[in-house]
Amino acid sequence: MTGTDERVARQDTETPDTIQARFGIEFLDENPADAIAVMSMPMSGLRNPFTDAPSIGPLAILVDAAGGMVNHYRRRPDQWTVSSELSVELSVDGFGDHDASVVASARPLGPVGATSLSICTLTCGEILLGGATVRSFFIPTGDLIGDRPPDSLVRTAQTSLSDLMAIRPRSLDDSLRVLEQHPDPNLYNDIGIMHGGVAAAGLELAASAAINQQPADGLLRTASLRVNFLRPFIAGENSRYIGTPMRMGQRTAVGDAQAVGDDGKVAITARVTAYR
Repeated sequence: MTGTDERVARQDTETPDTIQARFGIEFLDENPADAIAVMSMPMSGLRNPFTDAPSIGPLAILVDAAGGMVNHYRRRPDQWTVSSELSVELSVDGFGDHDASVVASARPLGPVGATSLSICTLTCGEILLGGATVRSFFIPTGDLIGDRPPDSLVRTAQTSLSDLMAIRPRSLDDSLRVLEQHPDPNLYNDIGIMHGGVAAAGLELAASAAINQQPADGLLRTASLRVNFLRPFIAGENSRYIGTPMRMGQRTAVGDAQAVGDDGKVAITARVTAYR
């Protein structure tokens, strides 16, 4: 598949070129006929704005891109795909501040039905970090948003994750951790809502911050992230991620997070399990 056919196959409405450019996502291999996609993304310097610790949250952006592309390959011509569930499971003891890129190798898991499910392995060099899944459901094709303004953000080694994601931390009280999600057209999918992987990353950041409020005890590192997309997440003046500690133990913790859209409705939920 080459030329125009290849471009059409790659035109995933969920992860447009603007997302790939902003986060440095690159195609390493693909086979639309077999629904296989391999992508990489640099992770160096991507730190939680609350804890300043290396974050696994941005892995959700890579996972949604690679896994979502696999599901996109399996749609009918009159359909688009929208993520409904996403999960990340890490097999290593935490995730360090890697200089190398992480690679997501995604493929289908099971037949196509009411939804399409993809699975991918996550590697950094020779290290197997873990795995992830993306479930998408199908919607009729419709109108896409028009041209976006040129991206004014130029990524350098000093560019923070907060700048890449257009987020700002804010604390409400002793237990909640809130990240404001500022509007940024370059973070929207082609339907005009927040990219699912970016939103999933924001949820992980908020939940991880909520369970890491006692840094003297040692950092609780995220081992699993499970996300449910409930409705479109609209960015605006009041859009935000709210993290809440659910269970705090000596060596493990569970935190929940919600993405609240500009309309005040909960659009996405997530649960994080972490260990020290």
